[in-house]
Amino acid sequence: MSQGSEPAAHGRRIGAAAALLAGSVLLSRVIGYVREMVLAWQVGVSAEMDAYRAAFMLPDILNHLLAGGALSIAFIPLYARAREQRGDVAAERFMATVLGTLGLAALLFTALIWLFAEPLVGFLFDGMEPEIRALTVRLTRIVLPAQVFFVTGGILRGALMARGRFGAQAAAPLVYNLAIIGAGLGLGRGPEGFIWGALLGAALGPFGIALFDALRILRVRLRIAPADREFLRYLLVALPLMIGASLLTVDEWYEKVFGDDVGEGVIASLGYARQLMLAPVAVVGQAIAAAALPTLAALWSARRRSELDRVLLRTLQVALALAVLTGAAAFALAEPGVAVLFRRGAFGADDVVVVAGLLQILCLAVPAWVVQQVAARAFYARGDTWRPMLLGTAIAVLALPLYISLGRQAGAAGLAAAGVVAMSANALATLLLARRLHGSPDLAALAASSGRALAAALPAACVALWVQRGGAGFAGALVDLALGVAAFAAVALPLAWLLGDEALRDVLRRVARRFARRGA
Repeated sequence: MSQGSEPAAHGRRIGAAAALLAGSVLLSRVIGYVREMVLAWQVGVSAEMDAYRAAFMLPDILNHLLAGGALSIAFIPLYARAREQRGDVAAERFMATVLGTLGLAALLFTALIWLFAEPLVGFLFDGMEPEIRALTVRLTRIVLPAQVFFVTGGILRGALMARGRFGAQAAAPLVYNLAIIGAGLGLGRGPEGFIWGALLGAALGPFGIALFDALRILRVRLRIAPADREFLRYLLVALPLMIGASLLTVDEWYEKVFGDDVGEGVIASLGYARQLMLAPVAVVGQAIAAAALPTLAALWSARRRSELDRVLLRTLQVALALAVLTGAAAFALAEPGVAVLFRRGAFGADDVVVVAGLLQILCLAVPAWVVQQVAARAFYARGDTWRPMLLGTAIAVLALPLYISLGRQAGAAGLAAAGVVAMSANALATLLLARRLHGSPDLAALAASSGRALAAALPAACVALWVQRGGAGFAGALVDLALGVAAFAAVALPLAWLLGDEALRDVLRRVARRFARRGA
């Protein structure tokens, strides 16, 4: 295979995996919107909804401390290296050690936090009314054990992805969200049914499906050996992910903690807007980053550095262009989208205006969110988790006064704006650090890709806003949403083809061929 064709082949491999994961994430987001619709209908923007959102705070912190949300980042490169250099038996032994030792740690920490949930919730959310704080404690204790399933399931899915099997990773969020909806509807009104659904969904989706698939091709066993040399090497790689405070995680924590001080319903409003903003982030950034890491790690392990740089640049160009386009679409469609999804039951017209306004602010950070997720893989593929952690933690700490100041001055909108500024700074700093340390990516090429995508996105967003007529009720919002989607696509797609770089045109070409094959 020629030097020029190898990056293209890797790009196609990443593209195929990313398409599978993007489809899964997109479907999961659709199901997630159904979940949010049911929550909005039953609970609305209320103090109970604040309790529901806040109940995930301690479990999320535990997941972060165990590197559960980023297990594949630390695990896949080491697992792939063990398999390549010493064979399947050594790789499975490494998996058994991490699975058993980290699984036991997850159990112990879950029990500890369960016991001290009341004072911990009181410390984090001291502005809550006593009855809402008590509800938050109860909901927190119900959902806490889900982290055991997330952590152990993440290890299994990491091993599967390192072997080129992405099915469990794709199916896990679908099952998780379906379980939340089913339990929320089946157990009656209020937030508690949804919380039980999250626990059940974690057991069936992130863990259960991964275990079922892993048992077909791997010898799954548990080995508890905290002093094992390979496990200690894993901890060395994972430790930055445990103790670091990247804005990808901390931004939501800041919104919850300081939103509690701003007023009732702020946590709920930011939560609804955040769920919608994360759709393009997940479909583009999460899918591409997850698909790219195994390929980048394999190239680094094989010492094919220049090829890694070319693959990374192409991946970043595609991700950034798609992020600009999808972020602009979400901005333009914010108000009719929120109205169609959520305006019913306890979620009224005033809530639509508030959540849509917050969503438009958050959409400005979509490119930064996507770039941060992909650019960080340039470090993780090399086994370097310390430097991006130190950078991300420094920015998260420096951003803290910004959240406090803007939150006090502008309430929920100020917290959202603080997140935009901080995340944009984080993404730019990560790119600059990668360029300084690795000599890549080419920042001028990325800026050109961003400018080309922006030239297509801005006119499309303006036209999409112009065609909306502000119709009353669900029917009017649905018409506005349909008109906006059609107008945005009619303007953005031709302009993206004419103005976009070759990487973006290649993606559009492949998507068009896929639709043509299905139509035939």
